[in-house]
Amino acid sequence: MTFFSRRLLFTTLGCGLVFMPATGVLAQQNDAAPTASQAQAPASDQDQEANPLNRPLSDKERYKQQKELRQELKGPYKTWLNEEVPYIITDEERKAFLSLSNDEEREAFIENFWQRRNPSPDSPENEFRDEHYRRIQYANDHYAAGKPGWKADRGRIYIMWGAPDSIDSHPSGGEYERPMEEGGGVTSTYPYETWHYRYLEGIGENVDIEFVDTCQCGDYHFTIDRTEKDALKEVPQAGLTQYESMEKHPDKSDRLGGGGIEQFGANPMLKGQGQEAKEFDRIELAAKLFAPPPIQFKDLDAFVSEHKVLTGPPFPFDVRTDFVKVTDSMDLVPITIQIRNRDVTFVTKDGVSKGVVNILGKVTTIMHKTVQTFEDTVEIDQPAELLEKTLDHKSLYWKALPLQPGLYRLDIAIKDVNNPDHIGIYGRGIDVPMYQDDKLGASSLILADEMNTVSSRQIGSGNFIISNTFIRPRVASNPTTPVSFKRDQNLNFWMQFYNLGIDEATKSNSATVTYQITDAAGTVILQKQLESKDLGAHSDQLTVEKSLNIAGLEPGKYKVIVKLDDAISKQEIAQSTPFVVE
Repeated sequence: MTFFSRRLLFTTLGCGLVFMPATGVLAQQNDAAPTASQAQAPASDQDQEANPLNRPLSDKERYKQQKELRQELKGPYKTWLNEEVPYIITDEERKAFLSLSNDEEREAFIENFWQRRNPSPDSPENEFRDEHYRRIQYANDHYAAGKPGWKADRGRIYIMWGAPDSIDSHPSGGEYERPMEEGGGVTSTYPYETWHYRYLEGIGENVDIEFVDTCQCGDYHFTIDRTEKDALKEVPQAGLTQYESMEKHPDKSDRLGGGGIEQFGANPMLKGQGQEAKEFDRIELAAKLFAPPPIQFKDLDAFVSEHKVLTGPPFPFDVRTDFVKVTDSMDLVPITIQIRNRDVTFVTKDGVSKGVVNILGKVTTIMHKTVQTFEDTVEIDQPAELLEKTLDHKSLYWKALPLQPGLYRLDIAIKDVNNPDHIGIYGRGIDVPMYQDDKLGASSLILADEMNTVSSRQIGSGNFIISNTFIRPRVASNPTTPVSFKRDQNLNFWMQFYNLGIDEATKSNSATVTYQITDAAGTVILQKQLESKDLGAHSDQLTVEKSLNIAGLEPGKYKVIVKLDDAISKQEIAQSTPFVVE
């Protein structure tokens, strides 16, 4: 199988800030009868007293107004504000969004919200938005601890700042030799991690962020207190600093009674070196880390891109759509397009045969509103002498789109650039699922001919990457035909389960995952069980990915079945998909 080499545009998010005025006002009418003193006052004064619009609101009235507005916000708009963008929306934007009076205004606000952050405003794609939802998905996959990963501190930092350049991880804690600036000496620690960023925009170079798991339950929280990871800090005569071990203050009274954010105690060797001021530096760092990132574009009109769908002689291609949960109100929809090399017109020059294909995609609602578009020019290169041998090969293009649950229409048009009249069109409805938080859910069950874990640099970006896994789906020639594998290939499958029950006492899940291979008659050929604690003990979300050798299977039709039995929520769910062994 050959691959497309894509022409990608690398952009860097810049800085800026937008101030948006509130567009709606909630007025409260005063229906109480006027008092005697009010009845004797001039008419103009009565009007001012009776009509709150004619006088400034008190702090109490303003708070009540904001509370009522927040109560009115429901459904996907409440989820969008509180679960999808809470870390990147500015105070001014939040205030403006809460003041909107109807869903049409909210839809327009959300569209403009993302467009203001679009690093390529003239492009139908929005790399910032797509990357944001990929980070949420990764956080849910890796940082859940009795709560969704996006709510955890590590998840929040990852969503806002991306993957660190390096991680110093100590998942079991253990012996820790303090550097002299922390007082020296040896102690034992709780589990902790230090994330290092070489550079963060608006913060600076060589930024270290520390997370500590003091409950030892997988819930790492952000801290600016480097002594918080010290498991022996409150234990008498244990984990002493160098100064304490010299019997100056072996009872730790100097350290624990000294006040301040950190409790390192007296350290004459560092006297006058400004260690106290570093506490203020860490407070400032925390404020910058958790502040919403600046907006690159201050003000942009609503961006509308209209694409004319091409028509002409048929250019056949196959399409597969999958669904992966990002948040309760947002899914990631990977779209895989498969083109046979034989259907592409190749032009040979300097010993290289090149085919060029334009791809245009559009997702619209049932009310014909465009919600997503993508447009790419891709190339298929082959050495001229090998072209004939590779015409029966297939090439894949992959695009992942964030979409809210609901019904949509997906339209795709492709054009053979070397033969402009050679055009293909695809149109079909897609039903993006809603994953309810009190009900078990599952992603698509994806069968792939190649699957592997990617490096930290590739996480959340690139073709065929979902979370930290490269997975290249097999695409069927039509929706009713199973995908096929050869006996010398591995059968790879990937899927996720969502909303597992969490035990309140242990902060852990308790479920069993079973996967099976059955033949056309329903006979079980292979069956294995996995315990949820081995896949992510403290997460309400599990990822199942397996690679199976199918050399022992006879040619024929089979089915993969993956199911989960949740002992805490007393629910079961299963996914299955057929395949053929050639």
